[in-house]
Amino acid sequence: MDEITGWLLDLYEDGERGLALWFIAEDGRRLCLHQAFPLHFYAAGPAPRLREAWQWLGQRPDPPKLARESRRDLFQPQPIPVLAVEARHPAEQRALFAELERAFPDLTYYDADVQVQIRHAARYGSFSLAHCRVSVDAQLNVHAFQTLDSRWDLDPEPPPLTVLEINVPGESPLHENPVRFELRCGAWKRAYELVEGSAPAYWLKAALGRFDPDILITDYGDTWLLENLLARVKDPAAELPLSRDPARTIHTIREKTYFSYGQVVYRGQQVHLFGRIHIDRKNAMMWGDYGMEGILENARVTALPIQTAARVSPGSGISCMQMITALRGDILVPWHKQQVEQPRPLIDMIHADFGGLVYQPTVGLHRDVAALDFVSLYPAVMVRCNISPEKTALSLSDPPPDDPGLVPQTLAPLLKKRVLLKQRLPGLPAWDPRRKWYKARTSAHKWLLVVCFGYLGYKNARFGLIGSHEAVTAGGREALMRAKEAAEDAGFAILHLFVDALWVQRKDCTRPEDFQALQDEITRRTGLPIALDGVYRWVVFLPSRADSRIPVGNRYFGAFQDGAIKVRGLDARRRDTAPWVANTQMALIEYLARAPDADCLPDYLPGALALLRRALQRLNAGRVRPEDLLTAQRLSRPPEKYTTLSPSARAALQLRAAGKEPQAGQRIRLLYVYGKPGVWAWDRPEAFDARRIDLRVYRKLMLRAAADVFQPFGIRPEELAMLVEGDFVQPPLSAARAGRKIEALRGLESLPVVKEAVQWIEKSAV
Repeated sequence: MDEITGWLLDLYEDGERGLALWFIAEDGRRLCLHQAFPLHFYAAGPAPRLREAWQWLGQRPDPPKLARESRRDLFQPQPIPVLAVEARHPAEQRALFAELERAFPDLTYYDADVQVQIRHAARYGSFSLAHCRVSVDAQLNVHAFQTLDSRWDLDPEPPPLTVLEINVPGESPLHENPVRFELRCGAWKRAYELVEGSAPAYWLKAALGRFDPDILITDYGDTWLLENLLARVKDPAAELPLSRDPARTIHTIREKTYFSYGQVVYRGQQVHLFGRIHIDRKNAMMWGDYGMEGILENARVTALPIQTAARVSPGSGISCMQMITALRGDILVPWHKQQVEQPRPLIDMIHADFGGLVYQPTVGLHRDVAALDFVSLYPAVMVRCNISPEKTALSLSDPPPDDPGLVPQTLAPLLKKRVLLKQRLPGLPAWDPRRKWYKARTSAHKWLLVVCFGYLGYKNARFGLIGSHEAVTAGGREALMRAKEAAEDAGFAILHLFVDALWVQRKDCTRPEDFQALQDEITRRTGLPIALDGVYRWVVFLPSRADSRIPVGNRYFGAFQDGAIKVRGLDARRRDTAPWVANTQMALIEYLARAPDADCLPDYLPGALALLRRALQRLNAGRVRPEDLLTAQRLSRPPEKYTTLSPSARAALQLRAAGKEPQAGQRIRLLYVYGKPGVWAWDRPEAFDARRIDLRVYRKLMLRAAADVFQPFGIRPEELAMLVEGDFVQPPLSAARAGRKIEALRGLESLPVVKEAVQWIEKSAV
């Protein structure tokens, strides 16, 4: 028997051999080990039906092991009798369960569809890139498995990973065929032309042979690149070895569209490898938010395979974490959710389900404002108040629970890990490489913790219950009210409350340390951690665009004392905003943020308006690239299902006419153009004439976005258009028209920029 110490890279089913485990040994070897892994699943129901199922299974040519056991269902007060079925290996278990379920659909099944990686994690404490010690025989069969670290380690020893990147510069293959690609591994880099024939595939094959990478990072690898390269190889003997496992090629998961949290979501096709990890940057769920470091951390804490963790939603990660907790506690994992919301009187629902607490903000410009955020409020409430489907929720005034439920057990170590990493960040210098690593990992934790609350009320959550969901919001409201009372007792004015945050102001408090006593008092009254998001030099709360008298809770922007900027609810934060509009709006805010304090802001308005004028001049002169004017709008349904065609639906019909099949949930890139149908689908194969761009539409979009920035300083949207119109209207102006313009600006004469505009209008008048 030999002992091998190393890191677990990949784990998957391997027929009758059980599991294949790919290891990165400490001596540098990459090894494929095999482990026998028998599995159990369970059936519950009336005793006569369980006896029939026993007899049916016993009559099979190769019957599985059967037993009668008592097991715990989380939603039952006492253990329930079940029929335990043992399969010798994962592949047999899946086929056996499918046949049994077809023969006995009236039984209730447990532990039937839990992924083998999750079962292995529950049994051995394993996870992706776990540091492990294994005992193997001469045939590399695993006889003992020991995990040497934990999912919750703050600074785990990193494995020596080799990463090969396949970069495809330029536009998406949907828009135009790429002409070159780049291979990069560490300091080594080569660029190649994507010529016809098999040469590009052989160039990649040579790189795979030279570096034998553990991780393959691609652009469009899922949806185009890898299948394109595989198709170029005609000789079976020269097959492209994307997977390390010689018996496997690739595993393809088809594209799909689904409905989630009020949105239609499209997920592109996936290409998974065996023994080697493939991540497509363009198809990974959260690559833009936390990159490779966050994906690896997500895989670590959820125990999902890295390739899966990169592509599934955070809700799937939380579900897997709950399954691990259940399996370790000998709790059955239902095949389907059994509990449904029971009918209730309307008045009960009104009393129970208020949602998060929101106090509408005081609209306008405010100076020296502190923003205080509870640290992961809803998860913290779930842990503090022991909110779990099988438990009665506590209040914030009760002592901490002695017997935590399944959900708090799952969330507590994740919440603690995130808080500890965030506490380390301020003490690290800007040059320390751990800053980027910690930020990415805490961002991965944030998304898991964000969805754990919604998952409690999700209709398909196996351990969800709407009553628990409502208890969380009740705890959140109570915590925010206690924080509000603490602030008011200390003499602070409350400018805004929003679910888990409050914005407070007091004349004598302008520095971060001035708010520490308030933080301590809030923590004392709630039992929950709260952090200072920052102190704004100035912050603006915006009203509704539809009615300026109505405040909106999540539309604001401001500049912190350290120069950082925070923007919420503006066009710059929307994914369907053209980059030119978004970037110009952010440039305006950044320019205003140069003001040393709120009193100096009027002095910066002329410069900001000049910046806006220059941006509009570039547009009018045709100096803005079409790519910077693209909007990406989500297609909520197939285009033929629209009664009134939206811009995205019109663009989707153009793509369909060109032989492409846009799917519901996809974002359709388009330009606004003159004439019917008013849009141009960017991914059409025809060449685009930039002279067709409808400049009026983009000018309107830009002025609407800029109005949000200038409105707090007394410039109304219609006035803003007049202030910048001089660059686009050729003089001379008629006396009547000049008079109307000057009249529209009446009341703003104190602004230097208005004086400038009036002088220009008077000079231009005939």
